[in-house]
Amino acid sequence: MTAAPAVRLLRGHLRGRGRALRRLAAWSAVEGLPPFASGLLLARAIDDGFLPGRPATGLAWLAALAALQALGALGTRRIYPWLAETVEPLRDSLVGAVVAGAVHRTIDRAGDPLAAGAGAGVSQVTEQAEAVRALLGTALRNMRQMLAAGIAAMLGLALLAPLPALVVGGSVALALAVFAGALGVQVRRYRVVVRHAERIGETAAVIVQGVRDVVACAAEPRAARTVGAAVDAQAEALRSFARSRLVRIPVLVLGVHLPLLALLALAPRLVEQDGLTTGQVAGAVGYLVTGLRPAIVLLVDAGGTLLLSLVVVLGRLAEVCAEPAATPGAAARLDVTSYGIEAEHVTFAYSPDAEPVLSDLSLHVPEGTHLAVVGPSGTGKSTLANVLTGLAPPQGGRVTLGKVPLADLDQTRLRSAVTLIPQESYVFAGTLRENLVYLRPDATAAEVDEAVHAVGLEETVQRLGGHDARIPPGGGTLSQGERQLVTLARAYLSAAPVTILDEATCHLHPAAEARAETALAERGGTLIVIAHRISSAERAQQVLLLDDPAPLLGTHDSLLADSPLYAELVGHWRT
Repeated sequence: MTAAPAVRLLRGHLRGRGRALRRLAAWSAVEGLPPFASGLLLARAIDDGFLPGRPATGLAWLAALAALQALGALGTRRIYPWLAETVEPLRDSLVGAVVAGAVHRTIDRAGDPLAAGAGAGVSQVTEQAEAVRALLGTALRNMRQMLAAGIAAMLGLALLAPLPALVVGGSVALALAVFAGALGVQVRRYRVVVRHAERIGETAAVIVQGVRDVVACAAEPRAARTVGAAVDAQAEALRSFARSRLVRIPVLVLGVHLPLLALLALAPRLVEQDGLTTGQVAGAVGYLVTGLRPAIVLLVDAGGTLLLSLVVVLGRLAEVCAEPAATPGAAARLDVTSYGIEAEHVTFAYSPDAEPVLSDLSLHVPEGTHLAVVGPSGTGKSTLANVLTGLAPPQGGRVTLGKVPLADLDQTRLRSAVTLIPQESYVFAGTLRENLVYLRPDATAAEVDEAVHAVGLEETVQRLGGHDARIPPGGGTLSQGERQLVTLARAYLSAAPVTILDEATCHLHPAAEARAETALAERGGTLIVIAHRISSAERAQQVLLLDDPAPLLGTHDSLLADSPLYAELVGHWRT
């Protein structure tokens, strides 16, 4: 693994922040003036002041150094606003790219039985995006300062005492070569650590989602061994990475200890035979102790881990953010001109060994139909919603939209044609208007008002203070019911000809639920409602009852007359 993808990703997400980076570099140069001048001024203070018996002159040179220190402190203070402007927007930018890339890959992994763990992988990678922001901030704040001090010290040493600078520079170059030579091994081993951490999350997610099957099959020991194996693999990867960190010992010897010992040992010869003054030797020692030594130590300790983590995590994010590789036939993805939905002998299970949630299910939903799906808990209602939208590809059979299999459809077209509103309402930080027009950014103000009125959101809009009211992260004061109304208005406003509500009204009282569902039904297009109350089934044109051994499709009245289970559900709901 090379650092090139990481560098390209970082450069792409920092594009547009050139002004902040230029200011950061300029104030870093100001901050680096004291380390650069410290040895030179110390030498003048000793040679021109204290050794000849002119303490006032020596103090004057030291006062000049103090003034530079004050200027450097000003540079440090002015760095932080530009540092924040450079780093803080990076997280949102990366998370957006990560989620987009992960969604594309989830769609691309259709039929993969391990796709159930993809959400955990997305969570892990989103955490990595936050880690990049923190790592880059730390690198720019601490390592920039110390490495700038090290470079300034070497430049100052070259001006002060060229011969010792040549010797020290050679030893430091050798130390950096050793460090760079071992960096590739460390990158590869740390990358394995990161990938094992993701696998732990994905493996655990698959087991948690299938926990009922695990318990039913008495497979707890096997599940524990599966997760334990992933944990043990990461532990071994961490030990292997720790062994690669032993390279710090020769780097510190060559870059810090050997140059300092050599300079101290050769000091008499440098003064007596090579014409260096006592002040120059002292200044050279000062450069090594106060500038070069902290920079090398930081490089192999914090820098070795920090920069390594940054390169590896950025490289991993670059993989996730990349566009999925084109698959054979991808260019031939089809479009649709009609929107009838058909499920043909569909079978779906959450793992190869699990009992199917849907078994040999066939269903035809003509375009424009209002269908309610009912059934006892655990019969696969929400699973059916995911299958009909292509989010959970079946292991057997197929689902078509307008006679075209979902797998053959252009995925962008599919997502714009079918809107799924889940039970957990997603309301993001931004204005209320931005939340409402999320699925249709070109909606006019009149169309937004129509959607708000249709689903009964006016009271919430008035309480918040209008469409331009800002919603904080987490939804702020919006209740669960209000959040569902926001997502229902969003669905009403979208241009999707198929809308699927997966218990998307469960936090609304019956009258509000009736108003929202009626509005979506009268809007036109196909409406499929995973029913939360029997009233949803009573309003629908068709009702699908999911039940073993075979699902039943009919009207509310026909099912009430022909199905004891449906009659029992109706009585239970009304009670």
